[in-house]
Amino acid sequence: MDIKEIQSLIKFVAKSGASEVKLEMEDIKITIRTGDQSSSPETTIVQQIPMAQAPVAAAPQAPAAPEATPAAPAAAASDDSKYITIKSPIIGTFYRKPAPDKPNFVEVGKEIQQGDVLCVIEAMKLFNDIESEVSGKIVKILVDDSSPVEFDQPLFLVDPS
Repeated sequence: MDIKEIQSLIKFVAKSGASEVKLEMEDIKITIRTGDQSSSPETTIVQQIPMAQAPVAAAPQAPAAPEATPAAPAAAASDDSKYITIKSPIIGTFYRKPAPDKPNFVEVGKEIQQGDVLCVIEAMKLFNDIESEVSGKIVKILVDDSSPVEFDQPLFLVDPS
């Protein structure tokens, strides 16, 4: 599965209204979460895999997902409502700098303009520059460097004023 197939799957899931879709194949597992977790029923897409792997792959993931998702919307809904949230457009690994020996793209307090590169997300060995769609000042960085991110996960809070 290449990056274009993943991106088209993400667009399809976003249009379908499903809150979460899981896709498991023999060499890749993808979970796509969109919108409010409490209002929509869960839709799971599973491609057939050998039975010996199915119980091992499904059991550890089920408890982990419900614990992590309710905390993120609660934190974003607090007093940060006056800020614009920049979210991840893809699933991958979040990096704050272009290379290990380079400085971070942005820091808290830095003024940004529309089109400025904020971070890089690695997906399937491809490094994707994530550009700002707004101008303002970085108020908070919500993700640690070199950590995995989900589709639509908040990455930055920006004060547009």
